Amino acid sequence: MGSRRPRFAGFGEDGGGRGGQAGRGGRGGFYSQQYQQGGRGAGSYHHHPQGAAHQPRGAMPAMQQWRPAGPAAQCLGHREVQPRHHNGGGGRGGHVGDGPSAAIAPDISASPEASSPLLEVVTEQLEVLSMEGGELSAGHEPIPSTRNSYKFPRRPGSGRIGIKCLVKANHFLAQLPDKDLHQYDVSHHPGDHLTGCRPCRDARVGEAAQEFHITLLDQDGGSGLERRGRIFKVVIRFAARVDLHRLEQYIAGKQAEAPQEALQVLDIVLRQLPTARYEPCGRSFFSPDLGRRRSLGDGIESWRGFYQTIRPTQMGLSLNINMSATSFFEPLPVIDFVAQLLNTAIHSRSLSDAERVKIKKALRGVKVEVTHRGNIRRTYRISGLTSQATRELSFPVDQGGTVKSVVQYFHETYDFSIKHTYLPCLQVGNQRRPNYLPMEVCKIVEGQRYSKRLNQGQIRALLEETCQRPHDRERDIIQMVNRNSYNDDPYAKEFGIKISERLALVEARVLPAPRLKYSQTGKEKDCLPRVGQWNMMNKKMVNGGRVRSWLCVNFARNVQDSVATGFCHELARMCQASGMDFALEPVLPVKYVRPDQVERALKARFHDAMTILGPERKELELLIGILPENNGSLYGDLKRVCETDLGLISQCCLTKQVFKMNKQILANLALKINVKVGGRNTVLADAVSRCIPLVTDRPTIIFGADVTHPHPGEDSSPSIAAVVASQDWPEVTKYAGLVSAQVHRQEIIEDLYNVTHDPQKGTIHGGMIRELLISFKRSTREKPQRILFYRDGVSEGQFYQVLLHELDAIRKACASLEPNYQPQVTFIVVQKRHHTRLFANNHNDQNSIDRSGNILPGTVVDSKICHPTEFDFFLCSHAGIKGTSRPAHYHVLWDENNFTADALQTLTNNLCYTYARCTRSVSIVPPAYYAHLAAFRARFYMEPDSSDNGSIASTCGGGQSGSSTSHSTRAAGGGVVRPLPALKDSVKRVMFYC
Repeated sequence: MGSRRPRFAGFGEDGGGRGGQAGRGGRGGFYSQQYQQGGRGAGSYHHHPQGAAHQPRGAMPAMQQWRPAGPAAQCLGHREVQPRHHNGGGGRGGHVGDGPSAAIAPDISASPEASSPLLEVVTEQLEVLSMEGGELSAGHEPIPSTRNSYKFPRRPGSGRIGIKCLVKANHFLAQLPDKDLHQYDVSHHPGDHLTGCRPCRDARVGEAAQEFHITLLDQDGGSGLERRGRIFKVVIRFAARVDLHRLEQYIAGKQAEAPQEALQVLDIVLRQLPTARYEPCGRSFFSPDLGRRRSLGDGIESWRGFYQTIRPTQMGLSLNINMSATSFFEPLPVIDFVAQLLNTAIHSRSLSDAERVKIKKALRGVKVEVTHRGNIRRTYRISGLTSQATRELSFPVDQGGTVKSVVQYFHETYDFSIKHTYLPCLQVGNQRRPNYLPMEVCKIVEGQRYSKRLNQGQIRALLEETCQRPHDRERDIIQMVNRNSYNDDPYAKEFGIKISERLALVEARVLPAPRLKYSQTGKEKDCLPRVGQWNMMNKKMVNGGRVRSWLCVNFARNVQDSVATGFCHELARMCQASGMDFALEPVLPVKYVRPDQVERALKARFHDAMTILGPERKELELLIGILPENNGSLYGDLKRVCETDLGLISQCCLTKQVFKMNKQILANLALKINVKVGGRNTVLADAVSRCIPLVTDRPTIIFGADVTHPHPGEDSSPSIAAVVASQDWPEVTKYAGLVSAQVHRQEIIEDLYNVTHDPQKGTIHGGMIRELLISFKRSTREKPQRILFYRDGVSEGQFYQVLLHELDAIRKACASLEPNYQPQVTFIVVQKRHHTRLFANNHNDQNSIDRSGNILPGTVVDSKICHPTEFDFFLCSHAGIKGTSRPAHYHVLWDENNFTADALQTLTNNLCYTYARCTRSVSIVPPAYYAHLAAFRARFYMEPDSSDNGSIASTCGGGQSGSSTSHSTRAAGGGVVRPLPALKDSVKRVMFYC
């Protein structure tokens, strides 16, 4: 692409359909962020075009269009085009037997006598690449419909600002093989897994399909009978010759498209040996031999392991290695597991219904082995739990209808007396032919990953296990590379792949910290942070908020009302000292309320307060809630009632904050309260003096967007999308936010722009982008001429789908407000879920590390380990506190504003110092951070159903924003996502999520 990046056309086309839905798979290839799932492999596109009726439109006056949820703008001479959807295949495959697979073998055609043991790879690797694309509406210039028709912006040179330094990265240079590789598709029938077998075939397959039959014996069922043989038909077909020269050309910047097949081949080869040695899990490998096992409680333990992936970078092909840990089931007797799970003795009593549900949820799908048959350890997978106790269970044992109890059967058949007859049995097998196993004869099979949601104690324990100082992590990574001994790996050697044993040495720069402006009434009117942090001593907020009417509700029984009153008085004084106009006394005295009466109590106190304030025509402006440490759903219930029902801003405080009550705690609470009531804590001095390139010269709005997904196990809960946008210019510090529920685990944000049809009003435009643009104009009296869109949470495999849909939604939202309104857009993805780590070149040099031993805040890398040609960079904008800092990865997907590397890197780093909740620079740019907070908050607005899995009652479909416009979108299956309760106007105008 040239220096001027092309625009998407189509501003006059408002009201079109949405783009293709993001899939669970991914594009594969380099920078894949699907670390725990998904994979690379052969794939195909499937087009499913959909038509849409044309809707001619005429223009309406501009002032009339800049309204919330107004009638549609009629644009004459333009037409609406409904997007086409790409539906791809699934994600990563499993073992052979799942279906057609992509397998690789080295080129043996040059030597007819050659044969290779590596053809085992053919029958052991299944890689399916899921690709989904989409076509969006076309206008003046066609919008690219697939990733092949659009290339992301090229790097506009490297940055120069900052102090140069050297850092080490956990990337190891890989040398490409000098031979061609062949890719084969392998299928077999029947489609059962070929468990435990390693069929081989002479490597001289050639390009003609080869079909052969193998006979395998069933697993020993322990019956003593002769094992039955099964015949499998196996077909190997030549798929493609993998051209590694294209990969070299791509790394050199001479080819735009990444050769996915070559990357897939190399990744499979390098994963083959670790897969045989360790327990694979996504792109990571775990083993109890790679470090100490640690119990996490409730029958769960942590295993140490490592992450590994191959990726093209500027320095060439590199292997990214990082240490990791995850949770596994402890290989315990089921009786002991259940006792730990319930945290109570179960050896002398029956289970309650709630305990039975909890055990069923925890054990469903878990493999167990029986222990009552001597050396015969047959394994089963748990499908459920019986509703009756073991002593009450019986089953037919023959066709004649003879019935035996489970207790009698085990005693007569195995000479085993069941002791815990009051406990239910495990149910294994299918529902039609259930098989009952008493808990006491079963033991959990080792090596099963625990993928359900961890509790807070387990999360803390796992974080402690994974938290390593930078020097220790670097040492462990090097030891893991040496342990894996890639250069002695027979598979890698056969393919001619060589891996360096040294971490990559990378040139970096430390960007200067920005000067921050505070109020002119304070002793210190500005501040220059040092090593990513500063404090509020002698400073006042640049714009103090106003709170003249407030009240406190105490939900903590161990906090006396007098103590709570004293705490609130000191907090009010701190708010005053920090620059806020804050009343010292509440509207009503502090009152204790039982946590189980939160909704009724809040509404009653609100009513009482308004009874006092109503005659004076005042509003209640703030609620302070004092919560116990373990408050369950109390926090979420309080936020839901305040923000969606009462329209009230709230600040929660834990009892430990009340009892400790030092200046630091009070100052941090004051920072949060100030932005929640509409104030600003600090702004960039360069923003005030209008010295920020491409931001302060023309009205600019900065968006942040994120989607949070349900926890594992919540299979029906919707995902939550959130969008925030700056409401002040040129300061770009204050952000309003909106939220929306959408299809379960869909990453593309559906409700950025929408069109509804009303019988009376006609076509009505809506959506989060449109509403926030209107809010910006209302606040600043300016229309944004530039849009910066920081998008969090997108994996590399979803870049194209997200860009095509969401950029089109931004364009349509703008066009719906005013004809030919086309602000220039820069679209940047923010990634934290990657495995690149940066280490100081010399850990003993105190000038190159912070107090935690991490690299200095402001360290930026845009060479060597970054994308070969595209505009991306790693930025560590924060000072480390504990463990190893993770830099944020920023990847520019669209840039009409023509940012230089220095301009975008400096802007992003400087914005990280404007985060409202603390006096520290943060690890990702604040608008993306705020969007994450808003999305997380919105999950409290949903009411859970009473199902066993505790998930939110909803079905697949579209979503609705937290605005006054009510609509929902139908899913393919006909279900509708339950819309979120609407945020009150007084809430969504401010930073309620902080």
